[in-house]
Order: sequence, then structure tokens, then C-alpha cells
Amino acid sequence: MAYSSIIKSSEYFNNKPYTGNGSTLNVTGVGFQPDWVWIKREDATVDHELYDAVRGVQKEIGSNTTAAETSDPSFLTAFDSDGFTLGNHGGINNNGSTFSSWNWKAANTSGTSNTDGATTSTVSVNATSKFSIVKYTGTGSATTVGHGLGVVPQTMFIKKYSNSESWAVYHSAIGNTHFLQLNTNGGDSSGSGFWNNTTPTSSVFTVNSDGGVNTPGEDYIAYCFGNVPGFSLFSEFIGNGNATNGTFVPTGFKPAYVLIKCSSHTANWLITDAAMTSSPNPCTQLLEANTSDTEDNWGSSSAGLDLNANGFTLKTTNSGGNGDTKKYLYWAFATNPFVANVGGGLPATAGRGL
Repeated sequence: MAYSSIIKSSEYFNNKPYTGNGSTLNVTGVGFQPDWVWIKREDATVDHELYDAVRGVQKEIGSNTTAAETSDPSFLTAFDSDGFTLGNHGGINNNGSTFSSWNWKAANTSGTSNTDGATTSTVSVNATSKFSIVKYTGTGSATTVGHGLGVVPQTMFIKKYSNSESWAVYHSAIGNTHFLQLNTNGGDSSGSGFWNNTTPTSSVFTVNSDGGVNTPGEDYIAYCFGNVPGFSLFSEFIGNGNATNGTFVPTGFKPAYVLIKCSSHTANWLITDAAMTSSPNPCTQLLEANTSDTEDNWGSSSAGLDLNANGFTLKTTNSGGNGDTKKYLYWAFATNPFVANVGGGLPATAGRGL
């Protein structure tokens, strides 16, 4: 088993639940200055709200909608050294409401120019966690865009934010001839209009002429990730439909966050994390990235997902996460690596309280 290059996962990704106050709110305890913040109010039917440092503060897009970016002074107003500051917008700071937030660290800048591709991009990248935020303008014909990771992206979430359009999602497990849309429940679809049947390289990704990735003159934001052993993994599994002896998915770390999407059938995008439930296993609660729905369970109060030291186990018959013989894609980030190269010496286990 390879050592992880990341000792403390929470320096690059962290879940941060909080309670709104209906006024100005400083959310602290993230552990770093986040550059991408994804927020969902748990107790009401409202949209997910996504903010990033490259587009700038007070600018929101939703994972469950096709809507263009909206801007308002009541939105997220600052990316702080240990979290973020919110205005009084009800979708992110309703008084007394509970919220989930997921936070990723890039370069803590608004981005720098990247000319690796035929289309110049603006990129904020974290070379350690292999995460980049990429802004570019569409050309309308096949082109390449620099992503800055230095490794091949395994997954990308792309949104036209200057106008209305569905999300486009790339995942290496379905390849360069297929795509998903984050705001819908559809399975993967085929077509060359998104990735031009071209796999990303360590420096660029390719987009073709589909409006989801490359309308001339329109602005796009892309969130790109490479696999990091012990910290992040983007892969696939086959469900078994068994709630007692459910599918075990090895990741090489204890997950803090898991996103699951059935690629072979119609199903919602399911998010669960270690902070959503008071009991450690199973994690019984989930949110749906493609809907505005409130927090829900995995089909029953006892069903859920076990977060293990080296992966996760589906303890549910929910067809969105563990249908028999169905194919699923997943996105997982660690709470602690299973093994880490501590000071170039002995490994640390996931239970080490780093």
C-alpha cells in the first residue's frame, strides 16, 4: 500500500456543519481558508449554493439548477483564514436553521493566467491535494483548457455561469465518450459534444462545442480533481442490493465525505458525510446534490453507509446507492489517511487522531 503524501486531510478538505443566525455570521473551525464552499440548508427545500474564490465573493451557483450565477451582498461575503463569512441570505444563514458545508482549499487566490491550452484560463490550484478551480471563456469549437493540476484529472464539474445551462461532469470511470449532469438524475450519456472523445492530460482538458462546456463568449467554471492516495479517490463500484452484507468499497482511507451517483440508471446524486449523524455508523442521513430537498435518510431510519478505516460499506437497499448489479460512480475525501508517510518514516493509521 502506497504512503499518502498528505498527513492531515482536514488541511485541504473539511466538512463544517453550522447553525444560522439570520445576520452576519462568521463560520469558523474549517481549519484553513477555503476556496470552494458548497452549502446546503438541511431543514428546508432550498437550492444548494456554491461559492468559489476565482469567481469571487457574493456570487452563487447551484448544483441542482441550470441557473446562471447570481450576485447579492447577502451571500457569502468573505473567505476567511479559518472559514468564511455569510450575510443574512436565508439559503445559507436562516436564523436557527442547520446547514452542511463542504470546503476545499486551492491556492487562496483569485487565480493566475494559464496558457497551457489553446484557450487561456484562470486557475487556482493546490498541487498537494490535486484540486484546481478553472475559469475560461467558450470558443464554440473544440479547444483545450489548462487546469494546472500537474496530473491527469480523474473528475471535473463544469458549469456555464454567465447564462443558464446544465452542469457537465467528467469521470474517468465512464471515460471521454460519456458525461453526466449534476443537476439531473439521469444516468451517463454518450456523445462527443462534451469532451471531443479526448481524455484529459496532465496539463489540459478538452471541450467540444456543446453548450454545457463551450458556448462562444460564455463564461465557465470548472472544479477539477486528481486522485491522491490516502486523501481522495474517484472510482466506481457495483451494488449488491443487500442491506445486511452490503457492498464494501475500499478507498485506502476513512472517508469524511462520499458522493455517489448511479451511472447505469436514473437516480439522484447522494451526499453523506461524517457530520450528518450523531452515531458514527451507519451514517443514516443524506442530501441530494441535484435536488433542493431537505436532509433525508437512506430509505429507512436504520439504513445508511458505514464509514470504515479503509473505505465505506453500503448498508441499504436504496437503488440510488446500492441497487443489485447497478453501476455507481463515487467521489470520496478522507478524514484521515489509512497510511501516511510521517516525516519520511513510519506509517500513521487512520485511527491516529491527526
